[in-house]
Amino acid sequence: MRQWRSRWFEEREKLSAAEEQQVTEKALMVLIKGILSDRPRPGTTKSFTVEQVVQIVAIACEECEKSDRPVSHWTPSELADEAIKRGIVEKISPRSVGRFLKRSDITTTSRSLLVKCQN
Repeated sequence: MRQWRSRWFEEREKLSAAEEQQVTEKALMVLIKGILSDRPRPGTTKSFTVEQVVQIVAIACEECEKSDRPVSHWTPSELADEAIKRGIVEKISPRSVGRFLKRSDITTTSRSLLVKCQN
C-alpha cells in the first residue's frame, strides 16, 4: 500500500496541473492509470514466443526417425538441437526444452508422446 501512496504523492503536481487545466475526464483517467499501473520489473524478458514453444512440443510428438536422428526417443538435448536445426529458435538450452515439456505434462519418450498427442 505504501508503494501506491508514494507514487500518488510523487505525481501530485501532474495531477494538480491536470485539474487546473480542466482536462477531460478521459485524459485524467489515462494519467491516473499511468500513475497506478505496474512498472517494469527486473529480470529477463521472455526468450521464446508461445508459437516457438508449441512448435518444440510438436517436435516431441513426432517420431525421431522422421528427423533423421539416430536415437530411439527424444531427449531435451535432441529436441533443442532439432529446434535449432529447423530454425524455430536461434539457440535454446536442453533445460528450457525440459521446462516446456514439463509444463505440457508430456514426457520425452516417443511412444507415450504419440499416445498422448493422438488422443
